Amino acid sequence: MRVLITGGSGFIGSHVVDRLREHGVTPRIFDLMSSPHHAPGEVETVLGSLLDPEALRLAMAGCHAVIHLAAVADVKDVYEEPAYAEDINTRGTLNVLDAARRSGIERVVYGSTTWVYSDCREDSVDEDTTIAAPSHLYTATKLAGETYCVAYRKLYGIPYTILRFGIPYGPRARAGAVVPIFVNKALAGEPLTVAGDGLQFRKFVYVEDLAEGIVLGLKPIAVDRIYNLDGSERVTILDIARAVSNAVGDVEIIHTEARPGDFAGKEVSSERARDELGWEAQTPFTDGVARYVAWRRERVAGEQRSWEAVDQMLLA
Repeated sequence: MRVLITGGSGFIGSHVVDRLREHGVTPRIFDLMSSPHHAPGEVETVLGSLLDPEALRLAMAGCHAVIHLAAVADVKDVYEEPAYAEDINTRGTLNVLDAARRSGIERVVYGSTTWVYSDCREDSVDEDTTIAAPSHLYTATKLAGETYCVAYRKLYGIPYTILRFGIPYGPRARAGAVVPIFVNKALAGEPLTVAGDGLQFRKFVYVEDLAEGIVLGLKPIAVDRIYNLDGSERVTILDIARAVSNAVGDVEIIHTEARPGDFAGKEVSSERARDELGWEAQTPFTDGVARYVAWRRERVAGEQRSWEAVDQMLLA
């Protein structure tokens, strides 16, 4: 079995590549760059853009399924470049689906987000909750991708699986995410700032757990189904700061003035994924943070060793 992973060089995608191989599946990466997390030539890779339908179609040759993860995922980037984000997240998903239609792909697994529930009135939500009209461009682009998946199934018979991710964290995470921000500050000896009492909560999912859930989305039972893949713990901002402080060691935590209208969080159920896919988040948040800190420290040490290997004459 061969599976194409769009965005396979990125944070989540690279872990999905690893987990697919563990399950005996041959991964093929489609991305703008080769994976920095794998040795050159280790994973078959096709370089290209989601905005190039022909490149997508060629990349899908010989594949049985597509796991579509490539996206503009940073809300800040979406805010600053809305037209580009719409191109990648919306038009790019349409291009993936159409290439799948033309290539005879047996399944498209689409990576969405639990933030599609942000504008729902309910505090506790699941896959049957009626989705409210989105107030943020990022949520709008991801919901557009979901509706395209459903439409391509009805019109062209392309089976889909929609996976709504909680907030991922762990090794290889982008530096702008909340856990890496706290960890980098702590490693630099800077205090960690928490707005208000810090009791606003989120549910984080360790990236290796998430990758396993994504791979399980290839199961036959998952055809034309939607699943939440979220963490099992309610983690407050203060919990994050304390976990980072404990992992790094003796870091000061400072409380600042609360931000008006700060989103408290929603309770997202992942029971359907547990019952149908046999998936649950396994990694306690404190353990996941400790693993990320160890990985980040090794990266920093490796960067330092590479600089020390440079002839000092060139640095004078």
